[in-house]
Amino acid sequence: MTLEFAYLALSGLMAIILIRIGFYAINHSTTIGLDRTKHKIILISALGLWHSYLFFISNSGLLADFSLPPKLPLLVIIPLFTFSGVFIYKERHKKWIQSIPKSWLVFYQSFRIGIETILYFSVGAGVLPALVTFEGYNYDIIFGISALIVWYLVFINKSLNFTFVRYWNLSGLAIIGFIIFLFLTGTYFPNVYNQSTSLLTPKFTEYPYILVAGFLMPSAVFIHLLSLRQYQTVEK
Repeated sequence: MTLEFAYLALSGLMAIILIRIGFYAINHSTTIGLDRTKHKIILISALGLWHSYLFFISNSGLLADFSLPPKLPLLVIIPLFTFSGVFIYKERHKKWIQSIPKSWLVFYQSFRIGIETILYFSVGAGVLPALVTFEGYNYDIIFGISALIVWYLVFINKSLNFTFVRYWNLSGLAIIGFIIFLFLTGTYFPNVYNQSTSLLTPKFTEYPYILVAGFLMPSAVFIHLLSLRQYQTVEK
């Protein structure tokens, strides 16, 4: 129960932070009151609907089927990544993107320290194998710590420039890509690790454990893409 609460608490906190960032962007880019209210309702509704979708699809047992084609990537990960890329591309010239303080998007990534800590304790609970934590090949906790360092050096100490942040964001996306590789191979292609059965248990596809793949990790990708768009505009 304590572990489940940790998943829910971190996800709830990050949802609140995303809403806070969204509200700030709306308030500083929209002048008409009714439009502000409409955009805020859309934001909250979208988050609520997606979390509801995760709850119901995880409880359906569909994601626990590790046969091919892979259900988790097709029904959860790919739709979110596609949405993030298409949405930010379509909105790339909108004022709201630049209205968000750049330091917020860097600091946001420090929440990955929390994710990796929870994943570590999930091993002992039988939810995850050590492979996908920092006991194995997942060193994302280091990137989470780097978020605090980069935030300080760029925005407080001002010893690093915006170009560095751009490459830092790209490295963050690369790390997430490698973590996805670990999860997918460990789940659907265990022979890569000389195993005949999946290293991940169906329990990870249950709620609230699914929030890592279905919300927390995709939110990191979304914020990386948003930050990259900000710095592309700065360079121009």
